[in-house]
Amino acid sequence: MEWIQLPLGPLQTNAYIIYNSDRKCLIIDPGEEAQKIRQFIQKKGLQPQAILLTHAHFDHIGAVDPIRQEYRIPVYLHQAEKKWLSDPSLNGSTFFAGIQPIEVDSADKVFPQSGEISIGDFSFTLLETPGHSPGGVSFYFHKEGFVIVGDTLFEGSIGRTDLPGGKEQELLKSIHNELLTLPEDTYVLPGHGGVTSIAQEMDHNPFINGF
Repeated sequence: MEWIQLPLGPLQTNAYIIYNSDRKCLIIDPGEEAQKIRQFIQKKGLQPQAILLTHAHFDHIGAVDPIRQEYRIPVYLHQAEKKWLSDPSLNGSTFFAGIQPIEVDSADKVFPQSGEISIGDFSFTLLETPGHSPGGVSFYFHKEGFVIVGDTLFEGSIGRTDLPGGKEQELLKSIHNELLTLPEDTYVLPGHGGVTSIAQEMDHNPFINGF
């Protein structure tokens, strides 16, 4: 299995495409610039199976509808943010100057409780990691050794908690209970910035070392 990180839009939000040897793929957090996503899919000859959202902030959902419509695939989101896709005041797009209010059609599927998930040819562990937002989730591909964390954890930093539903202590609890308990050599694929690892953040992240 392979993955690619695609920084998209004015905030350079990381979308991820996870794909296997059969050319099936999952699309994670298509935040903007749908054409860049299409170009990579076409270049590799991939067959998308689903869109997965780590959370429903505007910079992670802007290309959901064009990608969903083109490939006729379902969108998965946590139940706690089911109303956020169509509500700019919840997804945060009303709070930033120069950002058009973003409204996206409802998710097709809601994630069940945390645990093992299978979607098409892919299996992973769903980790509930709220704090940056109420329905934040992470996708842990244990056999492949990486976890996609959205805006929960960054290289040397953590997600902001000043948007609707954000709670700093809940975020820190999610990081410690769900992410820092993973094997230390697990790669961390964040919603912004570069790839890091659990070990790197345990040793050097000032926001979590004192929790």
